[in-house]
Amino acid sequence: MNHRYLPMTEADEREMLNFIGVDSIEELFSDIPKEIRFKGEMNLKEALKEPELVSYFQGLASKNVSVKQTPSFLGAGVYEHYIPSIVDHVISRSEFYTAYTPYQPEISQGELQAIFEFQTMICELTGMDLANSSMYDGPTALAEAAMLSAGQTKKKTILVSKAVHPEARAVLQTNATGQRLNVIEIDTDNGVTDLAQLKEIYGDDTACVVVQHPNFFGNLEPLTELEEITHSGKAMFVVSSNPLALGLLKPPGQFGADIVVGDAQPFGIATQFGGPHCGYFATTKKLMRKVPGRLVGQTTDEHGQRGFVLTLQAREQHIRREKATSNICSNQALNALAASVAMTAIGKKGVKEMAYQNVQKAAYLKQQLKNNGVEIVNEQPIFNEFVVQVNKSVSEVNELLFAKGFIGGYDLSQDDARLEGQMLLAVTEVRTKEELDSFAKELGALV
Repeated sequence: MNHRYLPMTEADEREMLNFIGVDSIEELFSDIPKEIRFKGEMNLKEALKEPELVSYFQGLASKNVSVKQTPSFLGAGVYEHYIPSIVDHVISRSEFYTAYTPYQPEISQGELQAIFEFQTMICELTGMDLANSSMYDGPTALAEAAMLSAGQTKKKTILVSKAVHPEARAVLQTNATGQRLNVIEIDTDNGVTDLAQLKEIYGDDTACVVVQHPNFFGNLEPLTELEEITHSGKAMFVVSSNPLALGLLKPPGQFGADIVVGDAQPFGIATQFGGPHCGYFATTKKLMRKVPGRLVGQTTDEHGQRGFVLTLQAREQHIRREKATSNICSNQALNALAASVAMTAIGKKGVKEMAYQNVQKAAYLKQQLKNNGVEIVNEQPIFNEFVVQVNKSVSEVNELLFAKGFIGGYDLSQDDARLEGQMLLAVTEVRTKEELDSFAKELGALV
């Protein structure tokens, strides 16, 4: 019989007990006073046989609705994109699937090369000098960028736009509290960062200005003006970007960004009910030794053959804790590999074409919604997301859309009660014209 796992037999149990020198399982707990040990049977159902257990969980799983079954217009940080089939084939290989931190380069060349390629492609997309080996997710990378800025400038105030993803702002606030830093949120004006308020609040104690481009509402930020304000003093300019958008847009590095961060989820990482993701962190050569996590570098061995090594590891495991730049101890190697494989398989022209389709299809849906009487909020240049106004609660509209066979948009009132009735819609290259037309018609009929 083929087992999914090898069950422990009574003989195995006896062998282990004999090896450690005890006569029973009960004896293992002899140091715990009997009066505080649990007595009786736990309130659990009886164990199921494996076929019954599999059937039970398959029944639970079938209650979920996924983007495989239903066209989705929900984005807000997690997007459904085309994933080349080769991605799963590569990341499912055991040498990648089970790999841990590649401390020993002599036996980790494949893993190190994959990370090196990830870093290289992120640099090309962002226009920055170097990138680290990845981080847990986009919000983590954003918070680390702000912490680095505070440490580098020796200043205590972080200015972050309210057009940055609210969950990223929450992670930033948590990190800043621990570091005794002051976070001030800058309001939006017509869907983008309020430049006038930023100028007013910007001061000598500003460590960095943090913006998102395209921002949380889908709009493109005025990076030229934002950079001028930021660098009018000694603050650092931090930009969070959707990496797919950078396949078409001018990269933040060319706008003078000091640090560019984001989430690599659009490349090769499925929506998978919200995670895990893979953050990227790119910056200038000047800040190389301040980058959290680690950097993989390319070198040659004694025979002149190309090889890869962990070049810099400025973290608390390797240097004195008070000198560490971050307590991020690991990276998303497997998801970084997925992103690398996806970008390689799609290619430069393919990435540009994917980005172009996102722009075109989002613009098409926006126009179709207008034609069906739906109000567009904040008419701004966009990438693949935009906000619409509905005359019912968004949750109610989404329930009605679901009944029509669609996963609706994100309810912005969840984060700000003043945005009641505003829905954030996302359109990616996987949506068809028929789906866009049908969605516009159904949403128009509801509002």
